[in-house]
Amino acid sequence: MRARRVITPEGTRAASVHVAHGRIAAVAAWDAVPAGVPLVDAGDDTVLMPGVVDTHVHINEPGRTEWEGFATATQAAAAGGVTALVDMPLNSVPATTTLAALREKRRAAEGQLFVDVGFWGGVVPGNTGELAGMAAAGAIGFKCFLVESGVAEFGFVREAELRPAMVELARLRSQLLVHAELPGPIDAAALEQARTRPDPRRYATYLASRPRAAEDQAVALMIALCRDTGARTHVVHHASSDSLPAIAGARAAGLPFSAETCPHYLSFAAEEIPDGATAWKCAPPIRERANRELLWQALRDGTLGLVASDHSPCTPALKQQERGDFAAAWGGISGLQLALSVVWTEARARGFGLEDVVRWMCAAPAALAGVSLHKGRIAVGADADLVLLRDEATFAVAPERVLHRHKITPYAGRTLAGVVESTWLRGRRVWHRGKLEGQPAGRTFSRGAA
Repeated sequence: MRARRVITPEGTRAASVHVAHGRIAAVAAWDAVPAGVPLVDAGDDTVLMPGVVDTHVHINEPGRTEWEGFATATQAAAAGGVTALVDMPLNSVPATTTLAALREKRRAAEGQLFVDVGFWGGVVPGNTGELAGMAAAGAIGFKCFLVESGVAEFGFVREAELRPAMVELARLRSQLLVHAELPGPIDAAALEQARTRPDPRRYATYLASRPRAAEDQAVALMIALCRDTGARTHVVHHASSDSLPAIAGARAAGLPFSAETCPHYLSFAAEEIPDGATAWKCAPPIRERANRELLWQALRDGTLGLVASDHSPCTPALKQQERGDFAAAWGGISGLQLALSVVWTEARARGFGLEDVVRWMCAAPAALAGVSLHKGRIAVGADADLVLLRDEATFAVAPERVLHRHKITPYAGRTLAGVVESTWLRGRRVWHRGKLEGQPAGRTFSRGAA
């Protein structure tokens, strides 16, 4: 494959990418094309980039496949230029909190994957003894909640339960992912709303129910535990700008501490969300416009180093769209297929380039998952997971073109930049000009191997 713009770890340049046996064999001059080999010659309106690595996806199979399953999720991923993803330990049943559940999850994925998939395990009360077995069996790392998760089978952990788990993860040289909200500020907000009884259809009511303090206090706790235990700690779907200085301070002090944000926090603003529009409900909530711009600044200065979709779908009934009741609706945003285009649309409007997007959505998540040798970069020896993106082309998000199992998404109707022309998985084209190609050929992977 060759293109006038190829994004490599060294920068963007005209190059030819030679693929053999599913791996990148050479990155050479643009005109270094051996005679007699098939050639994909990209047009001047396209850029060749690594496949996106999305480390925050809720697939929900087995047990809640009516929400989303491996087939539909990985088809949508291929359509969106995502060639590797890591499945969260909830909301499947059983949750991935035991070795047996991890094995069941792998069996459920067999024969269904259009892209490569890894698995996070979970930290819940009482399962510290399961962590070593799951790590040995290939769990990429482990996620916990510090507040109610929304599903009974994935309980949240308090500091007394979390500390020994983090000691164990440090011993295993694994890592902890954290849904970083603490119950105290949320409970206080609930008491206040029980007194004042604000309209549950108003987005402002939902925003006030999950205050920034819940995130800020959780981040402070996790920094302290990271310092005490030495466990590598990563905050998922970070939304509060107030705790960005604490994250920056932890990183400056050399702690193994990092954080990500999500496309919806980078594109939407609380002031713009209509009342009753439960498609926008997620936790932590989408915050104000000024908060959004500070998240972008944190990406610019490196405080936040990664963007992941947090694709968290459910059945349409659970979104309560007819009632528009934010308190009753499921919290989660569907955006796996659209994440690359959403982030590129917003990034270029703020002066960022595609190299920045590749760093946040390809290289950094591959590093988090421990698969940098194989994923997230165009370099010799890496898997030939490649995307041709028409970066200046735009499209309107039409729900009928979305391949998620259910079509509810807050991006519906938005015009986005960046059309995924083609997606290759290990040198095999799986998406081209609006259509899937071939049969499922994705594989499961473990930390350090893909």
